[in-house]
Amino acid sequence: MTDFGYGGEISPRPRSRPTLRELGEYNYFRRNVAGVQREWWFHRSGCRAWFIAERDTRTNEVLMTALPTAPSPDGGGAA
Repeated sequence: MTDFGYGGEISPRPRSRPTLRELGEYNYFRRNVAGVQREWWFHRSGCRAWFIAERDTRTNEVLMTALPTAPSPDGGGAA
């Protein structure tokens, strides 16, 4: 067991009443970039909090972490 669990890359939520196609794309299709992407992570054996990490998938280097309610470095919302 690891201390942290991967929750998937962050993607925009569909509109309030999505079509089945939109819902399927949101749930199952990911960009899976080779480079920097924002992801959800969970601290399993510690505070049990969800947080956002910006990670380079080529090197596994974590560039930034933030709680979902914290503003992102570019000034927008975290999610």
